[in-house]
Amino acid sequence: MLHLLLPLLLLISNVGPSQSAIVESLPGFPGELPFKLETGYVGVGELEEVQLFYYFIESERSPKDDPLLLWLTGGPGCSSLSGLIYEIGPMQFDFSSSSGTKPILKYNPYSWTKVANIIFLDAPVGTGFSYATTSTAYNISDTSSAAQTYEFLRKWLVSHPSFLANPLYVTGDSYSGVVIPIIVKNIQDGIEAGRQPQMNLVGYTMGNPVTCDKKDVSFRIPYANKMALVSDELYETTKIDCNGDFQNVDPTNGACLTDLEMVSLCLEKIYLQHILEPSCNVVSPNHTRLKWSRSILEEDTVDIVSVPQQSRPWCRSANYIYSYIWANDEKVREALGVREGTKQEWNRCNFTLSYTKDVLDAVVYHEYLSEKTLRALVYSGDHDISIPYMSTLDWIRSLNLTLKGSWSPWFVEGQIAGYSILYSKNSKYDLTYTTIKGAGHTAPEYKPKQCLAMADRWFSYYPL
Repeated sequence: MLHLLLPLLLLISNVGPSQSAIVESLPGFPGELPFKLETGYVGVGELEEVQLFYYFIESERSPKDDPLLLWLTGGPGCSSLSGLIYEIGPMQFDFSSSSGTKPILKYNPYSWTKVANIIFLDAPVGTGFSYATTSTAYNISDTSSAAQTYEFLRKWLVSHPSFLANPLYVTGDSYSGVVIPIIVKNIQDGIEAGRQPQMNLVGYTMGNPVTCDKKDVSFRIPYANKMALVSDELYETTKIDCNGDFQNVDPTNGACLTDLEMVSLCLEKIYLQHILEPSCNVVSPNHTRLKWSRSILEEDTVDIVSVPQQSRPWCRSANYIYSYIWANDEKVREALGVREGTKQEWNRCNFTLSYTKDVLDAVVYHEYLSEKTLRALVYSGDHDISIPYMSTLDWIRSLNLTLKGSWSPWFVEGQIAGYSILYSKNSKYDLTYTTIKGAGHTAPEYKPKQCLAMADRWFSYYPL
């Protein structure tokens, strides 16, 4: 096959030199890595001004037969290393053995690499170790980032032809819910146009996905009511006084503003990503916004490394400190093949990107994809209030798909792991929606065993 791809390789190859290497050991991980890790850069754009960094981990089961996943972490601007270490990758921090200056890594027994090959991509440019060679190339948007990711995938597959036949899925969570359907559309359009290389696109998965910022945030109040965080009386009054619109509030509507202030008092100490965990905001409240509508990852807008670790209460954000220390260590960067001279400091989430959100509602892309022969898995940690499951179910129902099964529980080790429902359209497209019981915004971070079972069953075409 390789000789057939050589002309294509020349056609879409990097103008600048590409870089990839097999990583056999990493600082903080004892001994050799028990999985195959490759890291590298792929240049995209007309003059390769954008250099996208990736981590590729082969399936620990059968690299030849298992699906190939492209994984994008949200943000926009959150590094895929966060998804790798804290969610679905084969290594994680050993908190009991780590110190403030020496993070220790250990093997994650619930890694999705047990059932799939995964490319963890730092996208868009400016995320993680991805960088641009010109200042203008840092200007990015939903659609241009999706186009660059599509170009990355084409080039990566040309240089890794043994994975062209593997079932391909585009996957991720949080804000990647906006760009994933755009990328899938780009791939689908390329397949139909005969663009090379021909990808074996099968579907996509999204966890607690952002779809439409305004609608997603609006559903926080009805979700809070369902979870007994806002009383029935206050919810009904607010709904009436605000005419059911909690986002576009008339500044002269005093009754609505009063109601929303009372809602704010109910929710201001709630951790948006998991309502049962402590809220540990380390920034002053921004009084120009309603507290209940603050951004999903607001607590990450400060330099978390400089924040002293508190013994009471435990805060999830403390778990992230080790990633800053580890990823900015020169020995780690050398082992990962991070290019010298890219003095960019690694941040788990870079919120200083020059990023334009030019897709305000991604549902139109799902409407397009629902006409194709594709599979989709959408899942929600049901204790996430930042992107409530109710909001996700609402846009799924707007697709007017055919209901193929009732809302029902699924189990892991005899315990309910969540509730799922199956939709289809024209016997070609099917969409599985499921909750992950007790999980937060990035579900595998909270419920790794259950999420691995979900992934294994769904990729294998088994019922959850």
